[in-house]
Amino acid sequence: MKAIFIAFDQAYYERIVENLPRLGCRGFTAWQEVNGRGTATGTPHYGTHAWPSLGAAMFTMVDDDKVDTVLDYLHQLDVATPKLGLRAWVLPVERSI
Repeated sequence: MKAIFIAFDQAYYERIVENLPRLGCRGFTAWQEVNGRGTATGTPHYGTHAWPSLGAAMFTMVDDDKVDTVLDYLHQLDVATPKLGLRAWVLPVERSI
């Protein structure tokens, strides 16, 4: 099992939530308002007058064989609208209850 941490512009939120079940991910934990900035080309998401957009973040746990499907879907979103910003990291899940 793997954990996928996804950081993205709020504009993606509904699309990601609606499509996770189709990709084999029923459960997730999300934070709908997060601040941040991409490391290379990302614009700030601070929720301020100068930088009004906000980010969101999500954790979802997936079976190993579904990781590539989820990442491919997220990559397609990012390529279609690169200025919004979307990143995902895969982490091992060693144990759960």
